[in-house]
Amino acid sequence: MTLTRFAAMPFVLLAGLISTTALAADGAVLFKQRCAACHATEAGKKSGSGPNLSGIVGRNAGTGAYPYSPALKKAQVRWDARTLDTWLSGPSKMVPGTRMFTSVPKPDERKAIVAYLASLKGH
Repeated sequence: MTLTRFAAMPFVLLAGLISTTALAADGAVLFKQRCAACHATEAGKKSGSGPNLSGIVGRNAGTGAYPYSPALKKAQVRWDARTLDTWLSGPSKMVPGTRMFTSVPKPDERKAIVAYLASLKGH
């Protein structure tokens, strides 16, 4: 690689960061519209009928201070971008017996919501 190629790398990284930040911002809007009625995202805040999702990325499914379904407790899923995308595309398909019934059918909306959830800090 030449020095010129190395010099361009910070700009490429910055562009990626900006696009990820914009995607997470879009996801925050979608989350508020589609998910916030049941889920809180502020650490320590009580949720509606679903678990608090602060710090969800990297956490094991069915863990935390919430009465999860037996199916989700047994699921042996670790939440990351891939598993959250699959979950949002059809929770009961991924984990039969779960209590979550809402899905996000559009891939671009799921990607934005997952980017938002990944931006949240943990408990």
